[in-house]
Amino acid sequence: MLPGSATAPPEPTTEMREPRKLFPDREPREQSVKADKPGRRPKKVAAATTERAARRQLARAARARRRFERGEVKRFTRRSRSRRRIWISASLVVAVLAGVLAVAIYSPLLALRTVTVDGTARVDAAAVVTAIDSQLGTPLALIDYDDITDELKQFPLIRSYVTELVPPDTLLIHIVERAPVAAIVNGAEFELLDPAGIVVQSSPTRPDGVPVISIGDQGTDSPAFSSVVEVLLALPPELLAQVDTISATTKDNVTFALRGVGQSVVWGSSESSAYKARVLAAMVANQDAAAKVEYDVSAPGSVVVTPK
Repeated sequence: MLPGSATAPPEPTTEMREPRKLFPDREPREQSVKADKPGRRPKKVAAATTERAARRQLARAARARRRFERGEVKRFTRRSRSRRRIWISASLVVAVLAGVLAVAIYSPLLALRTVTVDGTARVDAAAVVTAIDSQLGTPLALIDYDDITDELKQFPLIRSYVTELVPPDTLLIHIVERAPVAAIVNGAEFELLDPAGIVVQSSPTRPDGVPVISIGDQGTDSPAFSSVVEVLLALPPELLAQVDTISATTKDNVTFALRGVGQSVVWGSSESSAYKARVLAAMVANQDAAAKVEYDVSAPGSVVVTPK
């Protein structure tokens, strides 16, 4: 090109030239960033998710622990309250019982003021009340029953007795008197005896409906008396009412006579008395009441009836 000559514009061409790179190092970094994002982003998301899940789990665990601790506290306090209520209730019951016991023992409101006696026919009930009047004014719980027993021993006709307290101030005494089973002649008197040989009553005349015992000069503590009593107690009431006299000199030779025409019975010993009584009752029932006979039941398996 010569100096001073005009520069001709370049000829158009169809060839496209690449744009000029003003920042030659930017594109690699952008590409590197773009290339790295798809690989690194999931890792950041997964880590964050795992961390949040861990925090949620810790929170749930902490809430669960707090609930458990509250439940344990409630359960423990519930048991404590239950035990406390039980102890309080038991203490109240004991206190009430102690109060009632104290009232029963020491209160004058429950002191003995009335003594009532029943079941007596031969025993003087007023005398029984007088005998134990030392107990009057004593609280019911402090009544001395040993002293009552000692006082009632002076009444030989009392076979046994039972006491009954009737609050607020009454003592009932139910007496069982000795029942006479036979009479025995003692000098000019007839003495009614119970099965133990205790004299229930004395009379100058023979009591009606009671058999008379004859045991010679033996006492009521002899084997002969015991055998006679055992025979009388074994007889049925309808047959016992027919016995006029009964005698024995030993425990093995008991005999007795029946009222009426003079029928008699040879009994023997007191062994098998219940069986002998059934056999004799059957024989007497089948025998003519006007016949004078003797029944021998000493061997109850072979009864002998002999005309007299």
